[in-house]
Amino acid sequence: MDAASLSRRGFLRGRVNAAAAQRPPWARDEVDFTARCTRCNACIDHCPTHILVRADGGYPAVDFSRGECTFCGECLSRCEPRALFRTDDDAAPWPLRARIGDACLAAQGVECRICGEACPTGAIRFRPRLGGVALPALEIDACNGCGACFGPCPVRTIAIAPMDPRETNALTEVKQ
Repeated sequence: MDAASLSRRGFLRGRVNAAAAQRPPWARDEVDFTARCTRCNACIDHCPTHILVRADGGYPAVDFSRGECTFCGECLSRCEPRALFRTDDDAAPWPLRARIGDACLAAQGVECRICGEACPTGAIRFRPRLGGVALPALEIDACNGCGACFGPCPVRTIAIAPMDPRETNALTEVKQ
């Protein structure tokens, strides 16, 4: 078990397997981020979509249930200690991508296209299927991990997680 998944605070609160908090876009690696971040809340206070929250230890984290990241850069421009840092204007803000789980309503035979309607990049499309409702398919390269699909999902089967490098150019489909 690594330090990111097992902190003293998490252990004492009974969260032994708690995953590390998702940091704001352009965050440095976890060790460097926590060493630099002063917990001043400037990034949280200036986030226009209000998805940044104080997490364990007072460090900022993303809460996709509150909305999506528009990658506006307000958090980045307000971070004086440079815990958030862009090295290249074309660099992706993070390696996150959406994952649609097996509990998807469409996979259960219920017509639902909310995630696809919410996706600003068109990464989630619905493939027609004979004798049943259309199933979502996620184009990994088109997904930027903004989280727009997460909040509207009525069964919370979408996860926003780091991309597996083997999935580049993949089209992932929900299994029924």
